[in-house]
Amino acid sequence: MGLNISLAPEVLFYIGTFPVSNTFFWFIIVWLIFIIGALFLKNNLKMVPGKMQNLTEMAISGAYDFTESIIGKGKRAERVFPLVATMFFFILICNLIPYIPGQAAITIYNGQGMVPLFRSIMADYGLVFVMTITTVITVQIITIAVSGPFLYFKKFINLKSPLKFFLGVMDLIGEVAKIVSLSFRLFGNIFAGEVLTAVMLFLMPFIVPLPFAFLGLLTATVQAFVFSVLTLVFISMATEIPEEKLKKKEKKMKTNQEIGQEV
Repeated sequence: MGLNISLAPEVLFYIGTFPVSNTFFWFIIVWLIFIIGALFLKNNLKMVPGKMQNLTEMAISGAYDFTESIIGKGKRAERVFPLVATMFFFILICNLIPYIPGQAAITIYNGQGMVPLFRSIMADYGLVFVMTITTVITVQIITIAVSGPFLYFKKFINLKSPLKFFLGVMDLIGEVAKIVSLSFRLFGNIFAGEVLTAVMLFLMPFIVPLPFAFLGLLTATVQAFVFSVLTLVFISMATEIPEEKLKKKEKKMKTNQEIGQEV
């Protein structure tokens, strides 16, 4: 039996004309685990926590403190934390599931041939791309809310001078580059780790693949952290008040103080 490496996820079955791939199938499973786990924890909270509640509280508390250290304390951290924490834990669980022993040997017949039932969810670029687009759109919405539509579009389209126009174009390219850098970093590392482990298992199935598997586990954890932290940093940058708007605000406050002194 040869080694089959596919960039696209394998289709398990069809619901009508809708193809259900192995990555989408496990995405739904993880999604259900998240919902059921959240409801279970909510309905079983105790004043004197058990081991499970203690571990959950420690993980969430540590993540929240880290969020505050980057974006600051107060409402900003409270609003951003649910998105960033969900991304981190979701990506982490998705990356760790493929390392459950024995799952690589499970295959099913999809009508055309035998395909693996399990595959790393983040090795599906379509899903990673959707997550990245969600992050970038969220950042743009926050930027518009903080700086206002006029200053937002002025950042990219400024015809006052050739230099400012060029810098605006570069800023626009930078926003597009966020999509490429975020998505390819996560997808590339997870897919490469999956391929490397599969090759080592095919060539030397005993002992030798273990170091590569541990390296894959480390990469899985690091990539979840990197994606969520970059999202947090982008949102933190978006919530900063632009210098131009800050000057107008200071000027308005100064004018109000002068009027108050005259009265």
